[in-house]
This record gives sequence, C-alpha cells and structure tokens, in this order.
Amino acid sequence: MSTYIVVVDDEPDVAEMFRQQFRRDLRSGRFMLEFALSAPAALEQVKAIPDPSLILILSDINMPGMTGLEMLPKVKAERPNVPVIMITAYGDDATRTRAVELGAAGLLPKPIDFSLLRQEIEKRLERAA
Repeated sequence: MSTYIVVVDDEPDVAEMFRQQFRRDLRSGRFMLEFALSAPAALEQVKAIPDPSLILILSDINMPGMTGLEMLPKVKAERPNVPVIMITAYGDDATRTRAVELGAAGLLPKPIDFSLLRQEIEKRLERAA
C-alpha cells in the first residue's frame, strides 16, 4: 500500500523543492507526494486518496481564493484522523492560535526547516506502519 502526503501551496516551485528534499524517499517508495495548487484542488485530492493511505497534509495558509485556514475545517471534516500542518511566512501567535483552534496539528514557518519536517513525517510513517 502506498502512503501519501498532500502538499498544498499556490506557488508551483514548491513542488520541485519538496521533490528535491525527499528524492530518496520518493525513489524508494517510502511515501508519495501529491501536490495541489489551491485549497479546492487539495480537497478533491484528499477525497480521492483511500484510507488509511493518507498520513499527512501540509498546507500553506496564504493562498488566493480559499486560504489554508478556510480549507482546514473542510479537510478535517472529510478526514478527521489525518493531521494537517500549516505552513506560513507569517507565524505570529494569532495565526498559530487560530490554526490550532481549527484543528491543525502544528504550524511550520517559512522558509521550511526540512530537517524538522522530516521528523514530523517520520512520526507519521511510524504511526501508519
């Protein structure tokens, strides 16, 4: 069974950055990365990935149209057991509090600390095993 992580960010170059950081994991098939350029697209992807294959959703907060914070309760309603970590360049206390209130498992500041993100992914992989 494949294990999926969905990354939601309106900046197309984010996908390449993630593929570079996790290229060994992707090549070995430890997990699959799916990318969505908008919150509505992410919601469709989340619906399409079968349980319990989806182990983590990483979402930017500031996106045009539906923001990551607006998407969060919708995705949690669809997949309540899948942790969502919000990613933002604006990691102030109010944003962090709002994200947690809406069900986020955490908040990562931009630029992304990929060693910290790798630790989060490892925890999710262990739980899914």
